[in-house]
Amino acid sequence: MKAVTERDIRASFINCSKGEAARLAVPRDLDARTWDDLDFLGWRESSAPDRANLVTEHAGRLIGVALRYPSRQRGLLQRSMCSICLTTHSGSGVSLMTARLAGKAGREGNSVGIYMCTDLACSLYLRGKKVPEGVGGRFEESLTLEEQVERARGNLVAFLGKVGLPA
Repeated sequence: MKAVTERDIRASFINCSKGEAARLAVPRDLDARTWDDLDFLGWRESSAPDRANLVTEHAGRLIGVALRYPSRQRGLLQRSMCSICLTTHSGSGVSLMTARLAGKAGREGNSVGIYMCTDLACSLYLRGKKVPEGVGGRFEESLTLEEQVERARGNLVAFLGKVGLPA
């Protein structure tokens, strides 16, 4: 992913109003990010414990999605798998992230969900730059890293398509 600015991020959201996008808490460490290791920029809002955001490049433009997830924790013995990067985590390492649909359907309260790494660090897990806490990890695969990254991007694009990617 190429580096993005706060202005680019705020203008990219497809499932919230411009006013809501203007009020989002955007990460302050954008200059310090290792953009070459990221397939998408994901962050949780520190001021709202049940909100997260995701921004990625698709078809030559930046696409942002506001997400919600449950704040309650799962049991430590439970293991779940992220639907994006296929990393398994114990406890609350994977959460059901829901996104309001874009457009009229979203304004009427319709949403779609996906199980994702709660910390939104899928790109780092894929590349071995981060290891899940507790009992969890990545399965040994015969796919190359490039193929795994392509699969993860495909999984993300499929989710974004359900949210309502613009034509």
